[in-house]
Amino acid sequence: MKKIVSLTVLTALVAGCMDLNSKSDATYGYDGFSEEQLAPAESTLNSNAYLMAAAPKYYIGSPYKIEDIQYVPGEDLTYNQTGVAGIVPVELNGSKTSDGETFDSNQLVATSKTLPLPSIVKVTNLDNGNSVVVRVNNRGPFVNTRIMDLSSAAAQQIGMNGTAKVQVQVLADESIAVKKATLGEEVKAEAATVEEKPAEAAPVAVAPAGDYSVQVAAVYSEDNANALAKELASYGNAVVVHEADMYKVRIIDLDAANARRVIDALRTDKGMAPGLLKSGKWVNADSI
Repeated sequence: MKKIVSLTVLTALVAGCMDLNSKSDATYGYDGFSEEQLAPAESTLNSNAYLMAAAPKYYIGSPYKIEDIQYVPGEDLTYNQTGVAGIVPVELNGSKTSDGETFDSNQLVATSKTLPLPSIVKVTNLDNGNSVVVRVNNRGPFVNTRIMDLSSAAAQQIGMNGTAKVQVQVLADESIAVKKATLGEEVKAEAATVEEKPAEAAPVAVAPAGDYSVQVAAVYSEDNANALAKELASYGNAVVVHEADMYKVRIIDLDAANARRVIDALRTDKGMAPGLLKSGKWVNADSI
């Protein structure tokens, strides 16, 4: 049985599978494929128990760019995209993934530029219709021509010998379950039945205006974005910004001090990894 080892984020800059955190104000990029051949979504998991195991940590990360194209990691349970997939080099066996696991090319795993780690997705080879359910546990590929790289085991299951055009669909229920397992939310829920419920944290006081905005998520579903903005209203002026075909949830009109407080509160209270903008430009979230 394979073990999941709790280690630090992958630092090896090998074959386009390293983790980056450079910031840019570029527009979020796509590979340009249409969705004319989309296959129907399914939720049948592979029997490999590794898929649903808790990871050492739940990782989203900050916005970054690849050759002037901006990528904004975030939760999106409606994610359903097509593009080119490749294969992670087996030479990376034993390297550390972005959520603290150890990469194993014999496991059904994959990389993603923006999905939370770990996430559970269904990948369909649109050339032959073969599908596989994989665990996304690392950032990458760090080229703009591919949306995902698969382990050798996963690629073999869908008949990939090199690159192939694929459809990638998030399995919402399974992704929620593996997130809860990683964050230990089930254990916390049991403890709440025998312990007094803690008082809710006081909303963060915010200034009425400022140059800073804190971006919480970028999703494809307007309903999900609106629901999240409503949930975060106590942290400040939470709005939904529609850019291209994405809906970005931001807390706006903050001065530097309150932007810092909002970022810290979201990390502590919600386990989120927010990004930071100043006058519409991306800046390091820890620079203030």
